[in-house]
Amino acid sequence: MIVGKGLIASLFFENDREDVIFFASGVSNSMETRKEEFLREENLIRKTISEHPDKIFIYYSTCSIYDSSKTGSHYVLHKLKMEQIIKNNCEKYFILRVSNVVGNGGNPNLLMNYLIRSVYNQETINVHTKATRNLIDAEDVKNISFRLLEKADFNKIINVAYLYNYTIIEILEIIERFYDIKLNLNLIKSGSRYDINVPEIEHYFKENTLMDKEIYLKRILEKYYN
Repeated sequence: MIVGKGLIASLFFENDREDVIFFASGVSNSMETRKEEFLREENLIRKTISEHPDKIFIYYSTCSIYDSSKTGSHYVLHKLKMEQIIKNNCEKYFILRVSNVVGNGGNPNLLMNYLIRSVYNQETINVHTKATRNLIDAEDVKNISFRLLEKADFNKIINVAYLYNYTIIEILEIIERFYDIKLNLNLIKSGSRYDINVPEIEHYFKENTLMDKEIYLKRILEKYYN
Protein backbone atom coordinates (compact mmCIF):
# COMPACT_ATOMS: atom_id res chain seq x y z
CA MET A 1 0.00 0.00 0.00
CA ILE A 2 1.47 3.35 -1.07
CA VAL A 3 0.57 6.63 0.59
CA GLY A 4 1.82 9.55 -1.46
CA LYS A 5 2.36 10.61 -5.06
CA GLY A 6 5.81 12.19 -5.04
CA LEU A 7 9.28 10.99 -5.97
CA ILE A 8 9.71 8.43 -3.20
CA ALA A 9 6.15 7.12 -3.44
CA SER A 10 6.56 6.62 -7.20
CA LEU A 11 9.43 4.20 -6.58
CA PHE A 12 6.99 1.59 -5.34
CA PHE A 13 4.17 1.90 -7.89
CA GLU A 14 5.35 -1.24 -9.71
CA ASN A 15 6.48 -3.09 -6.57
CA ASP A 16 3.67 -2.44 -4.13
CA ARG A 17 3.04 -4.93 -1.33
CA GLU A 18 -0.24 -5.55 0.45
CA ASP A 19 1.45 -6.25 3.78
CA VAL A 20 3.44 -2.98 3.78
CA ILE A 21 2.52 0.70 3.99
CA PHE A 22 5.05 2.83 2.13
CA PHE A 23 4.20 6.19 3.71
CA ALA A 24 5.78 8.93 1.58
CA SER A 25 3.18 11.66 1.84
CA GLY A 26 3.29 14.82 3.87
CA VAL A 27 5.39 17.88 4.54
CA SER A 28 8.49 17.86 2.32
CA ASN A 29 9.43 21.53 2.41
CA SER A 30 11.93 22.09 5.23
CA MET A 31 10.96 25.78 5.28
CA GLU A 32 7.26 25.05 5.89
CA THR A 33 5.62 26.86 8.81
CA ARG A 34 1.87 26.47 8.19
CA LYS A 35 0.23 24.52 11.00
CA GLU A 36 -2.43 23.09 8.70
CA GLU A 37 0.22 21.39 6.54
CA PHE A 38 1.78 19.67 9.54
CA LEU A 39 -1.64 18.71 10.91
CA ARG A 40 -2.64 17.23 7.55
CA GLU A 41 0.30 14.78 7.64
CA GLU A 42 -0.28 13.93 11.29
CA ASN A 43 -3.97 13.18 10.70
CA LEU A 44 -3.15 11.03 7.67
CA ILE A 45 -0.56 9.03 9.61
CA ARG A 46 -2.94 8.41 12.51
CA LYS A 47 -5.76 7.44 10.14
CA THR A 48 -3.55 5.08 8.11
CA ILE A 49 -2.22 3.32 11.22
CA SER A 50 -5.68 2.90 12.74
CA GLU A 51 -7.15 1.48 9.53
CA HIS A 52 -4.25 -0.93 8.86
CA PRO A 53 -2.86 -2.03 12.23
CA ASP A 54 -1.61 -5.35 10.85
CA LYS A 55 0.62 -3.89 8.13
CA ILE A 56 4.32 -3.07 8.30
CA PHE A 57 4.61 0.73 8.39
CA ILE A 58 7.54 2.33 6.56
CA TYR A 59 7.81 6.06 7.16
CA TYR A 60 10.14 8.16 5.03
CA SER A 61 11.48 10.81 7.34
CA THR A 62 14.46 13.12 6.81
CA CYS A 63 18.16 13.41 7.64
CA SER A 64 17.55 17.16 8.10
CA ILE A 65 17.01 16.18 11.73
CA TYR A 66 20.82 16.17 12.05
CA ASP A 67 21.24 19.65 10.55
CA SER A 68 22.16 22.02 13.38
CA SER A 69 20.89 24.97 11.32
CA LYS A 70 17.40 23.46 11.38
CA THR A 71 17.32 22.42 15.05
CA GLY A 72 14.13 23.77 16.57
CA SER A 73 12.53 24.46 13.19
CA HIS A 74 8.83 23.69 12.71
CA TYR A 75 9.76 21.08 10.11
CA VAL A 76 12.27 19.12 12.21
CA LEU A 77 10.11 19.20 15.34
CA HIS A 78 7.17 17.96 13.28
CA LYS A 79 9.16 15.06 11.76
CA LEU A 80 10.36 14.01 15.21
CA LYS A 81 6.77 14.07 16.45
CA MET A 82 5.61 11.91 13.51
CA GLU A 83 8.39 9.42 14.23
CA GLN A 84 7.25 9.21 17.86
CA ILE A 85 3.62 8.63 16.83
CA ILE A 86 4.73 5.73 14.64
CA LYS A 87 6.94 4.22 17.36
CA ASN A 88 4.09 4.42 19.87
CA ASN A 89 1.34 3.03 17.62
CA CYS A 90 2.82 0.54 15.14
CA GLU A 91 3.53 -3.08 15.92
CA LYS A 92 6.04 -3.34 13.06
CA TYR A 93 7.71 -0.31 11.52
CA PHE A 94 10.79 1.16 9.90
CA ILE A 95 11.51 4.86 10.14
CA LEU A 96 13.86 5.64 7.26
CA ARG A 97 15.55 9.01 7.47
CA VAL A 98 16.54 9.80 3.90
CA SER A 99 19.00 12.38 2.62
CA ASN A 100 18.71 14.31 -0.69
CA VAL A 101 17.01 11.82 -2.99
CA VAL A 102 17.69 12.24 -6.72
CA GLY A 103 15.43 10.62 -9.32
CA ASN A 104 12.96 11.19 -12.11
CA GLY A 105 10.83 14.25 -11.48
CA GLY A 106 10.32 15.39 -7.94
CA ASN A 107 10.10 18.91 -6.60
CA PRO A 108 11.72 21.36 -9.07
CA ASN A 109 13.38 23.09 -6.12
CA LEU A 110 15.29 19.99 -5.03
CA LEU A 111 19.02 20.66 -5.14
CA MET A 112 19.95 18.65 -8.25
CA ASN A 113 16.87 19.76 -10.18
CA TYR A 114 17.72 23.38 -9.38
CA LEU A 115 21.38 23.00 -10.36
CA ILE A 116 20.71 21.24 -13.66
CA ARG A 117 17.98 23.72 -14.55
CA SER A 118 20.45 26.55 -13.88
CA VAL A 119 23.00 24.82 -16.12
CA TYR A 120 20.50 24.49 -18.98
CA ASN A 121 19.45 28.13 -18.62
CA GLN A 122 23.09 29.29 -18.37
CA GLU A 123 22.32 31.08 -15.12
CA THR A 124 24.82 32.20 -12.51
CA ILE A 125 24.67 29.73 -9.61
CA ASN A 126 24.95 30.97 -6.03
CA VAL A 127 27.28 28.57 -4.20
CA HIS A 128 27.44 28.39 -0.41
CA THR A 129 31.04 27.25 -0.08
CA LYS A 130 30.70 25.81 3.44
CA ALA A 131 27.62 23.74 2.62
CA THR A 132 27.60 20.00 2.05
CA ARG A 133 24.81 17.75 0.81
CA ASN A 134 24.30 14.00 0.82
CA LEU A 135 22.90 12.78 -2.50
CA ILE A 136 21.38 9.33 -2.92
CA ASP A 137 19.96 7.71 -6.03
CA ALA A 138 16.21 7.11 -5.70
CA GLU A 139 16.69 3.58 -7.01
CA ASP A 140 19.03 2.87 -4.10
CA VAL A 141 16.38 4.10 -1.66
CA LYS A 142 13.96 1.59 -3.17
CA ASN A 143 16.46 -1.28 -3.14
CA ILE A 144 17.50 -0.58 0.45
CA SER A 145 13.85 -0.47 1.53
CA PHE A 146 13.21 -3.95 0.16
CA ARG A 147 16.44 -5.30 1.64
CA LEU A 148 15.38 -4.11 5.06
CA LEU A 149 11.99 -5.75 4.60
CA GLU A 150 13.68 -9.02 3.69
CA LYS A 151 15.86 -8.83 6.78
CA ALA A 152 12.71 -8.21 8.87
CA ASP A 153 14.57 -6.65 11.81
CA PHE A 154 11.76 -4.23 12.53
CA ASN A 155 11.15 -1.26 14.81
CA LYS A 156 14.25 0.72 13.97
CA ILE A 157 15.21 4.19 12.84
CA ILE A 158 17.68 3.83 9.97
CA ASN A 159 19.54 6.50 8.02
CA VAL A 160 19.20 5.96 4.27
CA ALA A 161 21.93 8.11 2.76
CA TYR A 162 25.05 7.78 0.64
CA LEU A 163 28.36 6.96 2.32
CA TYR A 164 29.82 10.42 1.74
CA ASN A 165 28.71 14.02 1.65
CA TYR A 166 29.53 16.31 -1.26
CA THR A 167 30.45 19.95 -0.95
CA ILE A 168 28.39 22.07 -3.33
CA ILE A 169 31.66 22.93 -5.11
CA GLU A 170 32.37 19.21 -5.59
CA ILE A 171 28.92 18.65 -7.09
CA LEU A 172 29.38 21.51 -9.54
CA GLU A 173 32.88 20.41 -10.53
CA ILE A 174 31.54 16.94 -11.33
CA ILE A 175 28.70 18.50 -13.33
CA GLU A 176 31.24 20.56 -15.28
CA ARG A 177 33.28 17.49 -16.14
CA PHE A 178 30.20 15.44 -17.01
CA TYR A 179 28.82 18.03 -19.45
CA ASP A 180 32.24 19.43 -20.43
CA ILE A 181 31.16 22.99 -19.68
CA LYS A 182 32.26 25.91 -17.53
CA LEU A 183 29.71 27.22 -15.04
CA ASN A 184 29.17 30.77 -13.86
CA LEU A 185 29.44 30.68 -10.07
CA ASN A 186 28.87 33.27 -7.36
CA LEU A 187 30.77 32.04 -4.29
CA ILE A 188 29.25 32.86 -0.90
CA LYS A 189 31.14 32.03 2.30
CA SER A 190 28.28 30.45 4.21
CA GLY A 191 26.40 27.19 4.55
CA SER A 192 26.04 24.28 6.97
CA ARG A 193 27.35 20.74 7.02
CA TYR A 194 26.53 17.67 9.07
CA ASP A 195 27.55 14.02 8.99
CA ILE A 196 25.13 11.11 8.49
CA ASN A 197 26.08 7.69 9.84
CA VAL A 198 24.87 4.72 7.80
CA PRO A 199 26.14 1.55 9.54
CA GLU A 200 23.02 -0.50 8.76
CA ILE A 201 23.27 0.02 4.98
CA GLU A 202 26.98 0.58 4.33
CA HIS A 203 27.35 -2.97 3.01
CA TYR A 204 24.77 -2.24 0.27
CA PHE A 205 27.07 0.29 -1.40
CA LYS A 206 30.10 -1.99 -1.02
CA GLU A 207 28.31 -4.99 -2.52
CA ASN A 208 27.17 -2.90 -5.50
CA THR A 209 30.56 -1.23 -6.05
CA LEU A 210 29.22 2.24 -5.34
CA MET A 211 32.12 3.48 -3.22
CA ASP A 212 33.57 6.11 -5.58
CA LYS A 213 31.65 9.33 -4.95
CA GLU A 214 32.45 10.93 -8.32
CA ILE A 215 31.44 7.83 -10.26
CA TYR A 216 28.30 7.59 -8.12
CA LEU A 217 27.23 11.15 -8.94
CA LYS A 218 28.08 10.73 -12.64
CA ARG A 219 25.89 7.62 -12.63
CA ILE A 220 23.04 9.74 -11.25
CA LEU A 221 23.60 12.40 -13.91
CA GLU A 222 23.68 9.78 -16.66
CA LYS A 223 20.48 8.17 -15.42
CA TYR A 224 18.32 11.22 -14.76
CA TYR A 225 19.83 14.27 -16.45
CA ASN A 226 21.59 13.12 -19.62
